[in-house]
Amino acid sequence: MSIIECRDLTKNFGKIRALNNLSFNIEENTITGLVGRNGAGKSTLLKIMAGYLQKTEGEIKVWGEDPFNNLQVSANMIFIDDNMPMPQTLSLIEILEWGSKFYKNWNMDIARGLLDYFSLAPGHFHSHLSRGLKSTFNVIVGIAARCPLTLLDEPTTGMDAAVRKDFYRALLKDYLKHPRTIIVSSHLLNEIQDILEEVLLIREGAKYLHMSISDLKEYGIGLLGKKEILEKIVEGEEVFHREELGKDTYYYVIRNTLKDQKVQEIKLAGVEIKPVTAEDLCVYLTAGKKGGIDSVFNGK
Repeated sequence: MSIIECRDLTKNFGKIRALNNLSFNIEENTITGLVGRNGAGKSTLLKIMAGYLQKTEGEIKVWGEDPFNNLQVSANMIFIDDNMPMPQTLSLIEILEWGSKFYKNWNMDIARGLLDYFSLAPGHFHSHLSRGLKSTFNVIVGIAARCPLTLLDEPTTGMDAAVRKDFYRALLKDYLKHPRTIIVSSHLLNEIQDILEEVLLIREGAKYLHMSISDLKEYGIGLLGKKEILEKIVEGEEVFHREELGKDTYYYVIRNTLKDQKVQEIKLAGVEIKPVTAEDLCVYLTAGKKGGIDSVFNGK
């Protein structure tokens, strides 16, 4: 069952097009990574899903309804980002206690347990916390709410590495016990790929690909060898990235469509075949030029 359905979704801010004809479905009870570079349109897309922004063109449905200013959608959704407003006059524990009044699936035991685990003093105020601790508290709210639709926009901003790791583990453990639809936006795919089932990659407001994380990990393949040999091999192939590593040594990343016979021929030609991480692949796919930063110095 599709929880979110987008068809030719477009959002303009004046003359700037933030989203460009996006079409995709998000299925029920899945964790999807919304991936793209800064400025790709991730936050805009999540805010439209949450009903905070109105679309310019196209169609978006959440549980079959337009989410904009929709009370039914709002009652079953939570949106977490680093600008999440919190009551200034309530302590952290009081905010958590009020959570149960707003979210029907709220779990206070989880909320208290995570507050204690991350060493957040119950009597402190949200406005007095550092940026990283504010993010930590915000994601505690996101997990404890157990909303059918949970939207997390760069949720680990300001957290140190250990806290980020613990947060993603907590999110996964609670998801496995209480499945719901979770969308996590990030430009750090390596940190979230272990909890993802699907990846939606957007570039300059447009969908580049939407596939399972397992398929993404096999989507590209790296070739390392001499330039003249590689250029013959990649002729007719879909090239995602090329890079000069040394005198006459080049690295190419291409679409992984090679057959076994072609793989053997490549190896016999002295070319090394290397796996490409999902994060590196996303970087290459969203680069402005296939030569990456080298293109600046090579004049291409």
